[in-house]
Amino acid sequence: MQQVSPIERMTRQRRIILEEMRTPGRHLTADDVYGRVRKQIPNISLGTVYRNLEVLVQAGRIRKLTLGGGQKQYDGGVHKHYHIRCSKCGLVTDVSAKAFPDLDKAATGRVDGFEITGHELEFIGICEKCRKKFTTKERKDKK
Repeated sequence: MQQVSPIERMTRQRRIILEEMRTPGRHLTADDVYGRVRKQIPNISLGTVYRNLEVLVQAGRIRKLTLGGGQKQYDGGVHKHYHIRCSKCGLVTDVSAKAFPDLDKAATGRVDGFEITGHELEFIGICEKCRKKFTTKERKDKK
C-alpha cells in the first residue's frame, strides 16, 4: 500500500480552508481565512491555518501572493494570471494573462545568464470605487 504524503492528505481543516479559497477572484490574508474557517471549526488556531495554507501552497492547490501592498495574501486560482492592486485601498483583483500575450513570450528563454522558469507580475492602479471617491472629494473641494 502506497504511503500518502502529508501534503497530499486532505484533512477536514485543509478541505475547509481550500473551500474558502476556491471562490474565484478571492484573495485572502491568513487572518481572513482564520475568521472564515472559525465559523465552521470554532477551536481552530491561527497557527493551524498558517500551516495548512503553506501545505496547500506547496501542494500547488493555492498561490501565495507577496504583493507590494503589505500582508501576504492567498489566491485559490492557480491558473495563469496576474494581479492588479489598488494603491489607495489595497484591493487585489485578477487580470487574465491572455490580456498580455506578448509578456508570456518575453518571459521565456534566457535573460542575462538566467534560464527563466516563471514570473509574477503585479499591476498597480486605482480601483473604480476609489476613483469615484477621489473624484467626488475633488468636486467638493473645488466648491
